[in-house]
Amino acid sequence: MEKELTMPKLRPEMESGVLCAWLKEEGDVVSAGEPIYEIETDKVVNQIEATESGVLKKQLIEEGDTVPVSSPVAILETK
Repeated sequence: MEKELTMPKLRPEMESGVLCAWLKEEGDVVSAGEPIYEIETDKVVNQIEATESGVLKKQLIEEGDTVPVSSPVAILETK
């Protein structure tokens, strides 16, 4: 089953974030709680963790892109 990973809203006033680094590549196995990517907001970098285990099927955003909150950033293939 495919699950869309989206840009999280880390603060009430957050409207977007910069995806500054992928920590997993397409095809990598991901465990729940494991960091997948990093985002930067107001000069703070946060690691975003997987909420489910699976395989990172597709990265939808390039490093350095500004992404609105709730927009899809990747597809995770779950069981």
